[in-house]
Amino acid sequence: METVEMTSVSLKRPHSEDGVANEDEIKRQKISEKDKTENNSGQSIETVTKQQEISLLEDTKNEIPNEEGEEQEGEEIEDSEEDGDPESFADMMKHGLTESDVGITKFVSSHKGFSGILKERYSDFVVHEIAKDGHVSHLDDFSVPVDNEDPSEETFTVLSDEDKKRLEELQLFKNKETSVAIEVIEDSKEKRTIIHQAIKSLFPGLETKTEDRDGKKYIIAYHAAGKKALANPRKHSWPKSRGSYCHFVLYKENKDTMDAINVLSKFLRVKPNIFSYMGTKDKRAITVQEIAVLRITAQRLAHLNKCLMNFKLGNFSYKNHPLKLGELQGNHFTVVLRNITGTDNQIEEAMQSLREIGFINYYGMQRFGTTAVPTYQIGRAILQNNWTEVMDLILKPRPGAEKGYLVKCREEWAKTRDPAAALKKLPVKRCVEGQLLRGLSKYGMKNIISAFGIIPRNNRLMYIHSYQSYVWNNMVSKRIEDYGLKAVPGDLILKGATAVHIEDDDVDNYTIHDVVMPLPGFDVIYPKHKIGEAYKEMLVADNLDINNMRHKIRDYSLSGAYRKIIIRPQNVNWEVVAYDDPKIPLFNTDLDKLEGKPLPVLPTEGKFRALKMEFSLPPSTYATMAIREVLKMDTSIKNQTQLNTTWLR
Repeated sequence: METVEMTSVSLKRPHSEDGVANEDEIKRQKISEKDKTENNSGQSIETVTKQQEISLLEDTKNEIPNEEGEEQEGEEIEDSEEDGDPESFADMMKHGLTESDVGITKFVSSHKGFSGILKERYSDFVVHEIAKDGHVSHLDDFSVPVDNEDPSEETFTVLSDEDKKRLEELQLFKNKETSVAIEVIEDSKEKRTIIHQAIKSLFPGLETKTEDRDGKKYIIAYHAAGKKALANPRKHSWPKSRGSYCHFVLYKENKDTMDAINVLSKFLRVKPNIFSYMGTKDKRAITVQEIAVLRITAQRLAHLNKCLMNFKLGNFSYKNHPLKLGELQGNHFTVVLRNITGTDNQIEEAMQSLREIGFINYYGMQRFGTTAVPTYQIGRAILQNNWTEVMDLILKPRPGAEKGYLVKCREEWAKTRDPAAALKKLPVKRCVEGQLLRGLSKYGMKNIISAFGIIPRNNRLMYIHSYQSYVWNNMVSKRIEDYGLKAVPGDLILKGATAVHIEDDDVDNYTIHDVVMPLPGFDVIYPKHKIGEAYKEMLVADNLDINNMRHKIRDYSLSGAYRKIIIRPQNVNWEVVAYDDPKIPLFNTDLDKLEGKPLPVLPTEGKFRALKMEFSLPPSTYATMAIREVLKMDTSIKNQTQLNTTWLR
């Protein structure tokens, strides 16, 4: 078993506009050169000099963990990245990161790499969530559980569009009216009952009563208990025999989890926080996962399938518990790599290696951002307590293409250092830059800590977790370079949740698949061999003390965590298929099967070949790092746009 080092010969190190990145590289080289010895395992290190091409539209994670290894619930911050034409995006990516910038330099397999296109269509990447009990989420049933307590179908059609608009405005306090009166046409007790049910089920928080006015019957809708009623579903209208949470499978295409939940919230007229889930899923993919919602009936959810774009709901059931972030076994991936160039032998060797050895469990490129200012640099400045640097890294002008208003905002900031003036240049205030400028306007330039605190907590923690990931990637590459792919004395392994060192007389009982490495923090131990010293040296070079990772602001104190250095995927299967038309799907999704679509008819021999691969990964691992190991290429968007600037067309 040998390690392979990856270099891209035609890629140059960043120049003056990327000076900070250059400093990081110099620091890493100093650490590496200080202890430049032969590979202790006696294994050769090959250098891959051929550049292979992949069209990687977006890095794909199997949940981004926090430093404790748990997934974090995303908060809605608008993305300030450019979605423009390929040329402008390629220009921006000239100043982005490559894998080597964030410590991703090694491979574990010895096969020759080959090229392929990932996510040429988002339907080429399908993710199915795996629950703790091993159940894989599939959308295969649109039926609604039979429940005598459910309102009739007429409930959903008895109100006119005008009535619904008035009721929604009342529910959301959008007008000065304290009630809405709906005349009962063709009056009967049954008709009035249906209108009462419709208002209460479709507009949580509203109460109803019947009134006689001028000889006509009216249903009067009014607020039950003020503005809090909207956030708290009606308790007294929910049958005691029914579980309080409706669990369902969410099938979505080209939409991320939080976007989907926000859309559902708007349709249902409820707050997004009554939904729960076990993990967020990728946008540019087809994903299938379980969602739970508090006291919304399956019937109401099923009706949304008539108007939802790009996602469907099904497999409904009632349970007494919500879902919790991180409480999943992992995800199962079905991935198509199109237009592959590898021979059958190359593909067989690559996939057998993935199945038997696995891949290095690097944090993928998505962890570090896509612009000229990587997120780990901001995280490092936070840990250094250098708040002026934090502010400048987020707000200063940066090379590469950006949305016009961001460029103007940064220019105004550089010219005036006036947060209010810079904020006026931003039509979108909910991006990170807008949040920070709003904080600076509120708290002043001498209180950057409070100003930074305006940014939602999870987004702030993202920066320091990115720095931890940056350290971890670099240290794992050095560990593999120095000791190869076998367990050695001084390595760390987990016994339960406790990390212990491997002793000389015990080393034969462990393999590389048992070895873990720490993310730096105050509650972890480090390897006893020279990689332990390398951690200290790397943090010293960054003006940080590895023995004092507590921050004066508690949120930014890092306790640390442990992460396996090699992941061996489960349920690995693959096949090579031929095709002629790049636009046709190469397999059927859950929705295709439900709708009875026939399997695609593929030729025995075609113009192109594709590798269809399946595998399961645990939480907090990156599928692109597994695919990287198969193809032997740099997965950074910077590298791909240098190779091919037309992938966004």
